[in-house]
Amino acid sequence: MSHNHCHNGCHDHDHSSSEELGIQYNLYEKIDKENLQCLNEMVEGSGKTVFKPWESRHDTTHFVESDADEELLFNIPFTGNVKLKGIKIASENSDAHPSKLRLFKNKPNMTFDDVTMEPDQVFELHRDSEGVLEYAPKIVTFSSVTHLTMHFPSNFGADNTKIYYIGLKGEWAPGHKHGVTICTYEARPNLDDHKLKHLDSVSRHID
Repeated sequence: MSHNHCHNGCHDHDHSSSEELGIQYNLYEKIDKENLQCLNEMVEGSGKTVFKPWESRHDTTHFVESDADEELLFNIPFTGNVKLKGIKIASENSDAHPSKLRLFKNKPNMTFDDVTMEPDQVFELHRDSEGVLEYAPKIVTFSSVTHLTMHFPSNFGADNTKIYYIGLKGEWAPGHKHGVTICTYEARPNLDDHKLKHLDSVSRHID
């Protein structure tokens, strides 16, 4: 299959230097691996192994395979805010390659019961054992991502789905923990409001 006629926002980036892509596809470093979940994985913890450096994308010793059926669901928390710009997926050139990807933004701890909701974006996937195809998320939608859910609902006809590599490209910024500040800020105007009402009442009473 020629990669030059790929639809759904995917592009062939063979012309880019491997070193450059390695720098771009470094968001795996910004994943909170401890809290990353992969549902329906055959081997516990194997889902985490597919988020690895670009130069390890052809390493077939570490992979995730689905268990009960062909579905896989990844809940991916980031350590800050991510502007997601590209996704690459490498699998084997067989029917076990996922055929569709559904993305959900900022919906932590999703389960298979939740995937009936409308995804933020859907990609029809092409068989890609080299990880050369790039799928482009909608920039406006995925400009501030703290949690990404990737749902692979189907493959090309096998009983189980297998994935060797998932690459994520984008920009990362530290998250802002301003919960306490907001509470304090909101409390102050309320106190001032009471004072103003009291003064207004006193002034009317004097008049």
